[in-house]
Amino acid sequence: MSANSAAATSSPQFDTIPKLLIHHAQARGDRPSIREKDFGIWQSWTWSEVRDEVMSLAGGLAAIGFEPGDKLAIVGDNRPQLYWAMVAAQVAGGVPVPVYQDSVAEEMQYIFDHAGIRFAVVEDQEQVDKLLEVKEGCESLQNIIYEETRGLRDYEQPFLHSLSDLQASGRDWNRDHAGELDKRIADAVGGDLAIMLYTSGTTGRPKGVELSHDNLIVTARNAAEFDGLTADEEMVSYLPMAWVGDCIFSLAQAHVCGFCINCPESGDTVMTDMREIGPSYFFAPPAIFENLLTNVSIRIEDASSVKQWLYRHYIDVARRVGVRILEGDSVSGWERFEYFLGSLLVYGPLKNVLGFSKVRVAYTAGEAIGPEIFDFYRGLGMNIKQLYGQTEASVFITMHPDGQVKPDTVGVPAPGVEVKIADNGEVLYRSPGVFVRYHKNDEATAETKTADGWVLTGDAGYFGDDGQLRIIDRAKDVGKLNDGAMFAPKYLENKLKFFPQVKEAVTFGHERDFVAAFINIDLEAVGNWAERQGIAYGGYTDLAGRREVYDQIQECIEKVNVDIAEDPHLSGSQIQRFLILHKELDADDGELTRTRKVRRRIIAERYGDLIEALYDGRDEVHVEAEVTFEDGRKGKIVADLAIRDAKVTPVQSAAA
Repeated sequence: MSANSAAATSSPQFDTIPKLLIHHAQARGDRPSIREKDFGIWQSWTWSEVRDEVMSLAGGLAAIGFEPGDKLAIVGDNRPQLYWAMVAAQVAGGVPVPVYQDSVAEEMQYIFDHAGIRFAVVEDQEQVDKLLEVKEGCESLQNIIYEETRGLRDYEQPFLHSLSDLQASGRDWNRDHAGELDKRIADAVGGDLAIMLYTSGTTGRPKGVELSHDNLIVTARNAAEFDGLTADEEMVSYLPMAWVGDCIFSLAQAHVCGFCINCPESGDTVMTDMREIGPSYFFAPPAIFENLLTNVSIRIEDASSVKQWLYRHYIDVARRVGVRILEGDSVSGWERFEYFLGSLLVYGPLKNVLGFSKVRVAYTAGEAIGPEIFDFYRGLGMNIKQLYGQTEASVFITMHPDGQVKPDTVGVPAPGVEVKIADNGEVLYRSPGVFVRYHKNDEATAETKTADGWVLTGDAGYFGDDGQLRIIDRAKDVGKLNDGAMFAPKYLENKLKFFPQVKEAVTFGHERDFVAAFINIDLEAVGNWAERQGIAYGGYTDLAGRREVYDQIQECIEKVNVDIAEDPHLSGSQIQRFLILHKELDADDGELTRTRKVRRRIIAERYGDLIEALYDGRDEVHVEAEVTFEDGRKGKIVADLAIRDAKVTPVQSAAA
């Protein structure tokens, strides 16, 4: 396909993902569709091979009783067979429901019960064991199919099926029912339900978001044309399959454009595998870019003095002129020459180490990214942009156009999307990607989507004079201090998380006299620093309580305060007191969602005593807490947490 490959599939006859699969198998059957690294070797499947795999899997599902309208749970890491299962469910007339692979059994059981899931395709023994536990209390679940056979030889339950056996029976079923699956594909239309994705459940139980084929395909096509994506892109698919971003990028856009996705060997090998693939199209949440920069900073600290000087000198050059060069602005000949040398000595090798050498378009979303981090990557010559999206929007609400990329905005409305700001400051949108409904929740659907199709995002924002949207915070989280100053917790927390020492932050201030904060240190970054300083420590709790670590965090907070003092809207919400938590906030403890968003209500309930200590003048608070270790053992943490004051920057001095 040519550069307008997305437009080439815009015919009404390609209104479902299975129809797009059949089209690519016919039009470009010998081109790679998906790769997977296994035992250190990349294995590849062409579009025609993927069609055959999907059809045999769809036939196998039909052979064990899968019927049109049934739900198929998908649980596991990014694997070709799991992507095939998603499309196979659609071929058979059903709906795939991907589930976060790190969900505990209780979380899975809620989704299985709520969605009425009868069938599940899972990756390996770990997921089989979780589903066996789920099945005991889940009346609907009838069949479990597993891809990896290791460890499952002695599992003799009749409802367990290996994927390879299922595909073998599927080929037999397809011969006996010739043309049946082709008819189901032809009869399906764009308005049919394509997938159900569960929200992260930040404020309560996750909601099942029903998205149609039209939602996915039209939105994916519009965004692909916006960025000029072609069939020649390479993408590394490493983010959870249950997340809407992976659904759009690795499923919808891959089928709209016909490009190849690549599944890494494991979560631990993503960076190595990226270097080998050299993706041209890349997406990562801000946390990934932050972690990469933290790792770079750690490695530079361990490098020779010459390498440290080269890195710092040319990174400074990149900060001064890199973004201007990327945007096509005018720079002097000497600056361009310096940047060229930096590309040879620093930027090129650094991008190669990170796997970004061939990236043509990169996006980040989910949380606001720190402007300094954003400009760092763009300074290296990497075309990283921000988008603003939601599961309910099939991702895309606003996007950064090339040449108009600003670190403090999330861009302009995406193609086909209308955006407006309500009187209370809430962002509303209407688009082809707007979800059908929340599954079994008409009340929540009506609260979120108006009769004429406008969706209430729950986010507060505004359009600047440049026509670009700026998101402040969740509308319900934006509050006021007792003196009337605006308090936007997520905005403050994202600024704190720019620093490599800070892994997580939670701020408080609504209806209080000042802003205070909980801090989680980044154990790797701070631990590496402590080792270089000769500071011995016995684990997270010990390191977090060290005076030297408090000094570092205080310095970070006071730098944030200087920055906030320059913002006329938020200058009154500088952070005045903080403590470093004795444990890391954890999704398994219900403190974070599976997408690592803070559950503020849980934090407020669980750590109420610590919050009050921040405000009653104490300089220390005693804590005793039960924790669950990774191996399931229970333990108890007993610690005295220091509470410190942070320096506040006078607004007039910041302006001066």
